[in-house]
Amino acid sequence: MNKTGLLLAACACISLAHAADTGKSAGQQHGVALKTITPIYSQLLVVTSPPGFKNAFENAQGSHYIREAVLDKENVNQWTQMITVTGVKDLAQNPQVTPQSFAVNMAAGFQRACPTSFSGQEIGIGKISDRDAFVLVASCGTSPTTAGKTSEAAVIAVIKGSSDYYTIQWAERGAPSATPLAIDVGKWTEKFKQLNPIKLCPIVAGEAAPYPSCVN
Repeated sequence: MNKTGLLLAACACISLAHAADTGKSAGQQHGVALKTITPIYSQLLVVTSPPGFKNAFENAQGSHYIREAVLDKENVNQWTQMITVTGVKDLAQNPQVTPQSFAVNMAAGFQRACPTSFSGQEIGIGKISDRDAFVLVASCGTSPTTAGKTSEAAVIAVIKGSSDYYTIQWAERGAPSATPLAIDVGKWTEKFKQLNPIKLCPIVAGEAAPYPSCVN
């Protein structure tokens, strides 16, 4: 199982096949929210990470982009909370894929990983940055990524861009449970709010960081 945890493993069922440049941060200091504007394939993606997180890993391979942020004193191998951004190039051009089907597919990856302790809950369907989106929570009472030593739960937002798909995921690990975790919708809705504003902008030819057309 990948170091990132269940979400990336669940995403792996989608065909992966070069993301653009490294994300540019509007600011990263202890105790300050981190706004990152990243060119990912055909658009700029703006995501806000709450105070206390640092970018710890970034990679682009073929049609798959990923960036992981963890708490200041943690790393991608040992973490209690992780915020992950992914992009899948050209997937929005597939009429059979919707934000809901994408998200449900990821939740199904959770369920396959922990069939006896899985739980999931839809948070909402609608628009993010005027693009079709779907948000849900999925969890494992015993996470195979830690050999059952912890639980793992995450709020997952899937956004259909103009050409590509994007996900923003906030995962946390806690005490293990042999039975499905009760999902606190209020808690996870609040976590999702902390990731906002989430915004997609067009890439302007010749424009460099800090991408004023998107910031404004």
